[in-house]
Amino acid sequence: MQITDSPDMIAGLTRAEIDVQISTAKRFPRDIAKSLRNIKSLATIDQETMESMFYHLERKDINGETTDIDGLSVRMAEICLTCWGNIKAATRIIANDGKKITAQGVCYDLENNVAVSSEVSRRITTKKGFTYSEDMQIVTGNAAAAIAFRNSVFKVIPKAVTKKLTDEIRAELSKAVSGDKLKKSRDKTLQAFRKLGVEEAEVLSYLGIKSKDGISSDMLVKLIGIGTAIKEGSTTADEVFRNSPERPVEDRKDEMRGKGAKSVEMM
Repeated sequence: MQITDSPDMIAGLTRAEIDVQISTAKRFPRDIAKSLRNIKSLATIDQETMESMFYHLERKDINGETTDIDGLSVRMAEICLTCWGNIKAATRIIANDGKKITAQGVCYDLENNVAVSSEVSRRITTKKGFTYSEDMQIVTGNAAAAIAFRNSVFKVIPKAVTKKLTDEIRAELSKAVSGDKLKKSRDKTLQAFRKLGVEEAEVLSYLGIKSKDGISSDMLVKLIGIGTAIKEGSTTADEVFRNSPERPVEDRKDEMRGKGAKSVEMM
């Protein structure tokens, strides 16, 4: 038996596979209403899951005005990919030049024959110019790949769908952390930030209040979104709470150790 590993043969097999998938998608089109119900059902299955479904960022424009950015997270992208139907996605590392690592995410809507790719780069050098260790490069690459995956999925699934889902999940989460559950959820969130190297005083200063008793359910939802953004690598604790430019992960880790933090949670 002769095995032929030619580019033309591989390309032909890939085309045949995609043709079958597109043909199947046309025969069994997605039920959008059912997909939305399934996505919301999984995304709101419990409080912990809801907390991981969205992120919150703040960015300043050229005029110095702050803009709130709310979006859906990597975990939400995974649920959407599972429930949307007739869709496939993949991610891979496409470059590492010793200074930054670049990941590519690709998402393909088989039913509508629409494909989108998204690239995300992350630095792999410290503030002093030293290259990350192999383990830290893997961690950074995984974080970049996750964000590239998320971005590609949410470029294919319409904004009208994701915006509605974001509002609904935030509303459900706001209910879950209000009333009698507010105190417990507040303490849990502050503890989570301590693991990220952010002290309670820094959180209170960011919110513009003097005591944790002043943290409302809306503030809590905002903090949860910020925590997700930090964990996913979309921003850093320094950038949010200390008004510092983004710095590499290893620099932040050294700084947190210098402050005596017990643990630092990294992507």
